[in-house]
Amino acid sequence: MRNPFSKPKADKQAEEPVPTAPVVEATVAVTDTSTGKPEDVTTTKSNSLASSGSDVAKSELEDGSVGAEKVAAHGPPGEQPEGDFPPFRQQLLIMSALLMSVFLIAIDQTIVATAIPRMTDEFHSLDDVGWYGSAFMLTASCFQLLFGRIYTFYTPKYVFMLLILVFEIGSAICGAAPNSTTFIVGRAVAGTGVAGIMNGAIILMLSTLPLAKRPMWMGLFGAVFGVASVVGPLVGGAFTTDVTWRWCFYINLPIGAVAIVVVLFLIKPSPAVQSGLSIRQQLAKLDIVGQICLLPCIVCLLIALQWGGSVYEYSNWRMIILYLFFGLLLVGFVLVQIFMQNVATIPARVIRNRSMIFGMLHTFCVSACMLSLTYFLPIWFQAIKGTSAVRSGIDTIPLVLSLVVGNIMAGQIVGRIGYYTAMAWASAVVVPIGAGLLNTLNVNTRSPTWIGYQILVGFGIGLGMQQGTMAAQTVLPPKDVPLGVSLMMFMRQFSGAIFVSVSQNVFDTQLVSQLTKFDTGLSSQEIINTGATNIRGVVPAAQLPELLQVYNLAIRKVFQVALIVACISVIGALGMEWKSLKDKNALGAGGDGKKTTSKPSTPDEKV
Repeated sequence: MRNPFSKPKADKQAEEPVPTAPVVEATVAVTDTSTGKPEDVTTTKSNSLASSGSDVAKSELEDGSVGAEKVAAHGPPGEQPEGDFPPFRQQLLIMSALLMSVFLIAIDQTIVATAIPRMTDEFHSLDDVGWYGSAFMLTASCFQLLFGRIYTFYTPKYVFMLLILVFEIGSAICGAAPNSTTFIVGRAVAGTGVAGIMNGAIILMLSTLPLAKRPMWMGLFGAVFGVASVVGPLVGGAFTTDVTWRWCFYINLPIGAVAIVVVLFLIKPSPAVQSGLSIRQQLAKLDIVGQICLLPCIVCLLIALQWGGSVYEYSNWRMIILYLFFGLLLVGFVLVQIFMQNVATIPARVIRNRSMIFGMLHTFCVSACMLSLTYFLPIWFQAIKGTSAVRSGIDTIPLVLSLVVGNIMAGQIVGRIGYYTAMAWASAVVVPIGAGLLNTLNVNTRSPTWIGYQILVGFGIGLGMQQGTMAAQTVLPPKDVPLGVSLMMFMRQFSGAIFVSVSQNVFDTQLVSQLTKFDTGLSSQEIINTGATNIRGVVPAAQLPELLQVYNLAIRKVFQVALIVACISVIGALGMEWKSLKDKNALGAGGDGKKTTSKPSTPDEKV
């Protein structure tokens, strides 16, 4: 499929300041203001983020929007000569280090799932499971947009190394955590590092590889995510069963250290796009007030979701204060986005687009469904079926593998037919059916049944996972595409942070309410603190079948949450416009249906 960005470059035009927007999986954007008289064109000039040895003027680097995926595939103006790139062997070492970094952040999102039941045994903290995922995704999502701009202020090489170090520190804290609270802090620190690692990997690739080699390596970035999704639960289960769950995090340390050393010695430092700014000028370009409102706003919501109904009644004064602060901070964040458009995290011109609104809803729901199932299916296998951690990882392969297959297939189909909405509709049909079938699982469900259910729901999630991103690339003008895509990625991380906690609250509330109905000789809190896998050893054998039924019912309530958000995704799919990627390619427009004109490209501008 012809890339929508591969079109003649137009002269620079005056534009309003556009916030930078990093994208974890594929796109990094760097934007700034440029001056000059507007012309009758709708295209913008794209420039390299970090082109080592480039003679491009700073005014050119700051012009327009720069998408890393776009530049990676087609090259920036003033592309440096082949001889200015590192030698072939050095390129291999550098790209291997970057792929290792991407693999670390990808596997860290799934490796913990099969280790959680054993961790709850050691920490006596079954009611903290929601925070194990939410703390990581909270910081990864909230700082995602911030780090994209920071990359423009400082040398990308050193920012990238610092973020890997932050991730390593978080992993070390998790591995050595003596209690659940320390582990949660470690997950939050690791998520902070993850927020900017993928962006940095793509930026550094631009100064490492010539144009012709970039598409293959961009494909490898996606392949690494797919492989990590499959092997993560297996590796986590193997460590948990044969060594200790702590090695799920210690393993990050040597791999990350190798990546840092390779980047340090083999990559030449390239100047930052806005390297001359003072600290005050840098802060002026960041949505600091918005970030101050957003992070505590989400924290208040997560705590309220964690405590409500299980720890405190919803009418408790603590809950009222949490919801009050959540509401006030949310209003503050919205006001900042409205009245500080120059630095707003979410500009109004983007969020007003119909396909963007419904695409974000669809992405939010599909991701929420996926994360709820990813975290609680291993608990179902280990608690209900009595499997080991490694076995539960194997048992969840149908879900993850079918998700990867669905994702790849949807990309191929959209590339052929041009309409992303068709795949969003297909996902909105398949996912609710699969999630509904998972709600029928019981203690006696046989393997062919739960394998088939996982394949169905995983395939549906894969079909819909990228369609919000495709909508952003189709309906927005080129200069806003990176920002739109990054917002979709933000919704993906944000939904995980919220709904892992929601699922945990539903599980705890249901389990406590059911445990009060029969006498096991243990209090409800003692059973919860026992952990998912040790429950068979502390409950009398005669009462174990009944207790397993209670556990099964509580986990099925979580699957009902997944079913509800899967059904809501239908609204998002129906709301997205039927616009074709091919039409955008043909017209060179940002989804507005207007043919663009541009002046002839200069030799330096040709791709």
